[in-house]
Amino acid sequence: MTYEIEIGRGKRGQQAYSLDDVAIVPNRRTRDPQDVSVNWQIDAYQFSTPIIGAPMDSVMSPATAITLGKLGGLGVLNLEGLWTRYEDPAKVLEEIAALKTVGAGHYDPAITRRLQELYSAPIQPELITARLAEIRESGVTVAGSLTPQRTQEHYKTVVAAGVDIFVIRGTTVSAEHVSKNHEPLNLKQFIYELDVPVIVGGAAGYTPALHLMRTGAAGVLVGFGGGATGTTRRALGIHAPMATAISDVAAARRDYLDESGGRYVHVIADGGLGTSGDIVKAIAMGADAVMLGTALARAEEAPGAGWHWGMEAAHESTPRGDRVRVGTVGQMEQLLFGPSNHTNGTSNLVGALRRSMATTGYSDLKEFQRVGVVVSPYEAD
Repeated sequence: MTYEIEIGRGKRGQQAYSLDDVAIVPNRRTRDPQDVSVNWQIDAYQFSTPIIGAPMDSVMSPATAITLGKLGGLGVLNLEGLWTRYEDPAKVLEEIAALKTVGAGHYDPAITRRLQELYSAPIQPELITARLAEIRESGVTVAGSLTPQRTQEHYKTVVAAGVDIFVIRGTTVSAEHVSKNHEPLNLKQFIYELDVPVIVGGAAGYTPALHLMRTGAAGVLVGFGGGATGTTRRALGIHAPMATAISDVAAARRDYLDESGGRYVHVIADGGLGTSGDIVKAIAMGADAVMLGTALARAEEAPGAGWHWGMEAAHESTPRGDRVRVGTVGQMEQLLFGPSNHTNGTSNLVGALRRSMATTGYSDLKEFQRVGVVVSPYEAD
């Protein structure tokens, strides 16, 4: 049931909630955190944590994807980013980190212009092959991401390189893209013909998510990604309060499970998950796993060197993101598993998830999706 409120006399809208608006509540029992399982599996691939590294150049390089994979997560490499445009992107990354912001805040047209210039270099298919081969040689699960606009152009190279999981990620992705200018990607046919599981998104509501599930996707990304760096709401007026979005897409998963006779599609929260509390609440609202950008950009190994930005920040005509300073809190292993000396939820992310599950009495992630929640908007001290 959807409740709408009046927005003046001529418009009604759904009341939607962000993750800051909700909180979980304890159950009648507690558990030992060591007895809690945070294992996650999608298709044939098993992971000891439900953590996916977002395909953002400030977060995932081949090296950090390997590190995250060895720590039990899944690193997704941006196959349209600096790693596939430059033979040696280290100097480019150093330049981006060294760019000086003029004035207060993150917004600086000069930085945006320079990002656009750097990302105008052509994608080199041989570098796609080389980067994915580097990850494969380490023995971890290999995942790469393309936008819907680039998928037709590069997917054969990606598949030939031996990718295990294919991610199609955009600001918003629909199963039915309409264009008068070019032949759009037929998502259902594409996934049907592909021999690897596909994760696709973002989707922000019940109906678009259900349509994506019907294409055969193994997982659906919820949200628009790039939460800390994105300016999509200011630039395009589009926003998806994540608590409501995850709950709506989880409902689509439930209904599609019944419609398809038992096919389970994973719901992956993507965007605006900067702290361990956000991760906890995303899973409580129905997510199976989380895709992290800002949270992992704070790792000492992260390519952004304490800075964070997304592909939207370098869009050639409609940039919708900024380069933001997130700092560093420790090595990736410490960031995920502790020990932590941070009280703000920026490290020991998995440990905090375990403790929340134990405190509320749940033993695995699927059970934890049933935890009680309350609407209780967060008020900063």
